Amino acid sequence: MPLLEAPCPPNMPCRTNKSWCPKLKTVRISRIDDAVEIFRKIGVDEHGISIMAPKALHSHILISSQSCKIANILKQEMLSLGGDAAVARGSVSCSVDATDILLMGSRRQLAALGGKIEKQPFGLSQIGREILDILDNISRNRFVLKTSRREIILGEKTLVMGILNVTPDSFSDGNVFFDVQKAIDHGKQMEEEGADLIDIGGESTRPGSKPVSAEEEMQRVLPVIEGLSRTGRVPISVDTKKSSVALRALEAGAEIVNDISALGDEDMALVVRKFQAGLILMHMRGTPENMQTGNLMYHDLMGEIIDYLRDRCRTAMAAGIGTEHLVVDPGIGFGKTYGDNCKILKNISELKILGLPLLIGASRKAFIGSVTGGSPAERLEGTAAVVSAAVLNGCHILRVHDVAFMKKVAAMTDAIARA
Repeated sequence: MPLLEAPCPPNMPCRTNKSWCPKLKTVRISRIDDAVEIFRKIGVDEHGISIMAPKALHSHILISSQSCKIANILKQEMLSLGGDAAVARGSVSCSVDATDILLMGSRRQLAALGGKIEKQPFGLSQIGREILDILDNISRNRFVLKTSRREIILGEKTLVMGILNVTPDSFSDGNVFFDVQKAIDHGKQMEEEGADLIDIGGESTRPGSKPVSAEEEMQRVLPVIEGLSRTGRVPISVDTKKSSVALRALEAGAEIVNDISALGDEDMALVVRKFQAGLILMHMRGTPENMQTGNLMYHDLMGEIIDYLRDRCRTAMAAGIGTEHLVVDPGIGFGKTYGDNCKILKNISELKILGLPLLIGASRKAFIGSVTGGSPAERLEGTAAVVSAAVLNGCHILRVHDVAFMKKVAAMTDAIARA
């Protein structure tokens, strides 16, 4: 029912004297800093702030397919800490073989649970350690991305990566910058417009596109990389899934490999490690040629993307690539429906569980056109909305065509997000 003025309580001044009346409102606390700001306005002791701030942040952790024994222990432990856990109806009587478990509580309660069970049997120790890792990861906002030439700070502002397709058939700008000098000039223009990075690709990844040979790809990208790296100040990324192309591109001056296949080429990790390059790992089903015609059904969209990227990151680390060299990308438009792409944008923050910086590349894509209409070049406003959503939900790098315009959109959204 609507919140109306209640009658004056007994033995209290008349409501016409408003000075005594309590003023109630809800507050949104999504970061520790939000809680600290409120506590300081209240006048809470600094020691009290350090104790209470983690209590103000609440999280939900979903654990898949656990035995009733595990479920019942976690349920009781969370209740004892003042939180709760949702389990299947038959868990108490063990009439089900397994159940998912949703842990619900403040981050302080969840941390207490993790610490309490990390030395217990029945697999609880692993769950405890992972809970503590998750809490650490989702609390991180600032990262340092290392390349062969520099350290790039991520988290202080959202960075803009300009797209430079040196292809005859990319969906938005194919054949526009196929000429080497035109491509170099456009790269310089994007740098002048404020691009923080430039991503150069020589093989189209639009739906239905066919692969090109490594030799053809190198002929397209290497002269552009060499031309821009000689005079440019911003890091250059090469958009390729071939280790041989990445090798030559890194020799020519690139510092980051943007690999849509996420180490589909087994030699890619060795090349990245050799050059101490940055590495962007993307989620995709199938290949660009068949990704939108194959299986587009997901049982758990965000869960499957997270599991895939976690596995690919572990593969990279096993090959000797440090986490400070990694960025993850959920792959908007790569083997996803219109609805899937919107869900990813809405739930980007779930990817924070990986503890790595996040890149979103949705510029001018078809799912935007399905809402706003128009050709790829006419999807500026829709892309701007996507950019704002991505920034507000925790994205660190935006891969875009329209650098000058999206730089301003990102800056304004940053100001709102970090207010």
